[in-house]
Amino acid sequence: MSLIVQKFGGSSVANPERIKRVAQRVASYQKAGHSLVVVVSALGDTTDDLLELADKISKNPSSRELDMLLSTGEQISVALLAMALQELGVDAISFTGYQVGIRTDSTHTKARIIDISSDRIIRELKNKKTIIVAGFQGTNKNQDITTLGRGGSDLTAVALAKALKADTCEIYTDVDGIYTTDPRLVHDAQKIERISYEEMLELASSGAQVMQSRSIEVAGKYNIPLHVRSSFSTNEGTWIVKEDKSMEDVLIRGVSVSKNEAKITVSGVPNKPGIAGKIFRTLSDAGINVDVIIQNIGKAVSTDISFTVPRNEADTAVTLLKKVADESGIKEVTKDPHIAKVSVVGIGMRSHAGVAAKMFEILGKNRINIEMISTSEIKISCVVKLASADKAVKLLHQEFELNKKKK
Repeated sequence: MSLIVQKFGGSSVANPERIKRVAQRVASYQKAGHSLVVVVSALGDTTDDLLELADKISKNPSSRELDMLLSTGEQISVALLAMALQELGVDAISFTGYQVGIRTDSTHTKARIIDISSDRIIRELKNKKTIIVAGFQGTNKNQDITTLGRGGSDLTAVALAKALKADTCEIYTDVDGIYTTDPRLVHDAQKIERISYEEMLELASSGAQVMQSRSIEVAGKYNIPLHVRSSFSTNEGTWIVKEDKSMEDVLIRGVSVSKNEAKITVSGVPNKPGIAGKIFRTLSDAGINVDVIIQNIGKAVSTDISFTVPRNEADTAVTLLKKVADESGIKEVTKDPHIAKVSVVGIGMRSHAGVAAKMFEILGKNRINIEMISTSEIKISCVVKLASADKAVKLLHQEFELNKKKK
């Protein structure tokens, strides 16, 4: 039959009953003749619990030791799922990322996969075994354990699907597909049957939490079909696939919100070449990703630059930039953690004008102030106050008529 990579998130394996349910689903595929590689996340909130435990020991733990700690969650999951499958008569074997040859760079807590040596998996598949792999982890050239960032099990699954030339990669979660926005926030959000890699990448990078953005990027690059579906039902989910012409008929595919944002403002920047480069090189060297950027350009001798970073990295960014300020004559570095980024996404924007104007009008008419704007070919993002974020999402979803079912 076919080779399928399946990934089960933490909510799917949150307790023994759910682990047994996952085992039954995996067993049904195996008995139908499919070869299976199953990637598993840590149980439920285990990763958060481990982070809290680390915080009680150290307020500034080494990133290497954090990876050592956090990787244990997935090791528990794979062993338990293998045991559950063996109870059902399935010949299953569990592996850590290291054991299946997942090699990464050395950026602890958000490493990138460099290579996968799939020999061990292929050997066990030939022996008719069902393979259970710990997601979220690998090792660097020094054989130190690394982790791939939150949601990294998605990346493990997609990378394995590519390395093994799998027919399909199924992503199981606690919702039954991709929605036009978060259904917990907007009750009439609609499930999307098919979405392009590009649209899904923009939604994921803008706050949609169903899949990790890096995993979408890899899937799109290698044209790996992804099926996002619920681990609690057998219903068809959402297929993430290569763009086709019919997808352009839908103007807006979805609305997303990211509340894990902070705005950094660097005030009184000397208006001369090289200073902006020094600011952003400092952040890059520290592994801090910058998203939306605006700069006030005028004839004055100084300017202001504002940009957004992940909220949990804002304090580090401010500390680093205050050192740059002392060296470069910058007057002040401040942060605002009370902001959010609201985005509308759709490949239909390429062939339809007026989306930005409509979005700005909707927010303005409802007295939601826009602090920053960022655009791409298929996405428009607005930074607003955190207190206005949910209202903005609901209004945009309604006014762009995403509550009406579309293909």
